[in-house]
Amino acid sequence: MTQTVDYASIRPLQTLDLLTQREMASLANANAKLHEIFRRCALAILNSDGQTDDAAKVYEVYRDFDIQIVPEPRGLKLELRNAPGAAFVDGHMIEGIRNHLFSALRDVVFTAHKLTQQRAFDLETSEGITDAVFRLLRNADVVRSNIQPGLVVCWGGHSIPRHEYDYAKKVGYSMGLRGLDICTGCGPGAMKGPMKGAAIAHAKQFKKDSRFVGVSEPGIIAAESPNPIVNELVILPDIEKRLEAFVRIAHGVVVFPGGVGTAEEILFLLGIKLHPKNADHPLPLILTGPAESADYFEQIDAFLRHCLGDEVAEHYEILIGDAPNVARSMKRGIKTLRRSRIEQSESFSYAWKLHIPDELQQPFVPTHEAMAALALHRDQPRHQLIAELRRAFSGIVAGNVKEFGVRAVAANGPYQLHGEPDIVGKLGELLTSFVRDGRMKIDPSSYNACFEFAQT
Repeated sequence: MTQTVDYASIRPLQTLDLLTQREMASLANANAKLHEIFRRCALAILNSDGQTDDAAKVYEVYRDFDIQIVPEPRGLKLELRNAPGAAFVDGHMIEGIRNHLFSALRDVVFTAHKLTQQRAFDLETSEGITDAVFRLLRNADVVRSNIQPGLVVCWGGHSIPRHEYDYAKKVGYSMGLRGLDICTGCGPGAMKGPMKGAAIAHAKQFKKDSRFVGVSEPGIIAAESPNPIVNELVILPDIEKRLEAFVRIAHGVVVFPGGVGTAEEILFLLGIKLHPKNADHPLPLILTGPAESADYFEQIDAFLRHCLGDEVAEHYEILIGDAPNVARSMKRGIKTLRRSRIEQSESFSYAWKLHIPDELQQPFVPTHEAMAALALHRDQPRHQLIAELRRAFSGIVAGNVKEFGVRAVAANGPYQLHGEPDIVGKLGELLTSFVRDGRMKIDPSSYNACFEFAQT
């Protein structure tokens, strides 16, 4: 039987600890839709020990959970009812979870207030979007002026076998021994492994200022709760701003085996690295996994070469089964990046000069109509094909784990994808292998494909 805590009230220690009376009132008066988004993000955070990526099941189990924002003269507080018991120890909320709750309040409700009521952000232009992402990260204290390059973004699947998790932990350990910090999508699997390994290494090296940054968005966090090691959580408004945040704060990227979300991330980054305007902006990218998973990256490499040409492989390095070598290579790459940033008078904490094409920045809403309209063919500029492929993977992520996508597929059937026969064929082979290898859901037995292919 699931245990819950009937009532609890908490106050912020750091995030949102100093607000004006007007700011608190704006938070407390959030509309019903915004409150529901915050409630679901809060539930995911409180349920961080849950072993499921089925958001609908979590909502059903804790359907009586509620959270209210209460402004008082002495400051803001949250009142919770019927919250998951795993978030508490002897009646007191775990400190890390409490901090994450106020991070969610800051990023979901406070940011929405800035966006809709104060219109504080320009989201119509590329420069405005980049500025908005920076301000959200600065507000979360993720970007800082006093840091040296050393933050490694790790991407990979939330649904992976044990040997891949153990390998991700070894890579994190090897990077942690070399003083590197970790940023992930904050969930389980290949997002938790590197953080856990690095945490042990930092303890051995007496590193006092360890950073384990989790970057999420409302639709993802509900299905992929923050793992317990995350000590800095930021929730961006949508997947495109989340991806931009990753690449602008990263000093290097390591990709572990994963599913469609990982493929989407790889394509997003390659779409940036392949752009001529970024030729002088090094960002090391390493694809790695245990020896048993070598075929995964063979499939990814073959797919990328087939769709984008062999030259795409110049922008990443594949290292299999050698965690220390991955860490050494990443350390070298970060040294090169540091020299480049100094020469170009670029910020260490936020890559302002990195050019992100407009088609990668604009939000994509994966309706059935939008998915069917994707142009998956070579009769277009390569950067546009990358953007279309990225959107295809993004839509499948939504159909797999995001509640609105799951509901849409249940109501209207699988997404229909159309395109050039050999591209659709290769995409089909890759996605079929993800399904076969259980990379779509934590419980593969419960997975029903949310996509179908129609060659044109």
